[in-house]
Amino acid sequence: MLIELLKESGALLEGHFLLSSGKHSDKYVQCAKLLQYPDKAEKAISAIIEKLEDVDFDIIVGPAMGGIIVGYELGRQTGKPSIFTERVDGKMTLRRGFKIESGQKVLIAEDVVTTGKSSFETVEVIESLGGKVVGIASIVDRTSEEISIPLYSAVKIQVDVYDEEKCPLCKKGIPYEKPGSRKIKK
Repeated sequence: MLIELLKESGALLEGHFLLSSGKHSDKYVQCAKLLQYPDKAEKAISAIIEKLEDVDFDIIVGPAMGGIIVGYELGRQTGKPSIFTERVDGKMTLRRGFKIESGQKVLIAEDVVTTGKSSFETVEVIESLGGKVVGIASIVDRTSEEISIPLYSAVKIQVDVYDEEKCPLCKKGIPYEKPGSRKIKK
């Protein structure tokens, strides 16, 4: 069901993409395309909530940008507060008067988890304030390696990733797109 939602909304892209890691792939997931439709967002987040039945948490924290809408919708559906971290001078931080109390159980909200970079930066913020991270909730799990925090995703998508020199799409002369939100040095 979720793959269909991603395709219907244009969130699951196929082509030649330069990822924020500098690697290349033939697929890209742009959850913002799905999240622009509240009815589709509600369905996608409902699929995550089914997997959170036994997870006890007090508050949701979504790293900006991708985790803000996911966190909001998780909060709306669970009745839990949802806040977000954001980068200031390149460092993830909690601003806008948001607080995490010592001992609070925190669920991190993401749209897509690939390497977990934003999530792990958010973990540092949460733990520095005395919070305890209980998991990461995401629409899409695109990880290629297991991460150290429990991951509760609506769907797992396998994406082939290539170093530039070994990229079959480059060898075919297909130009790449850079759809990611992080600055890429290319």
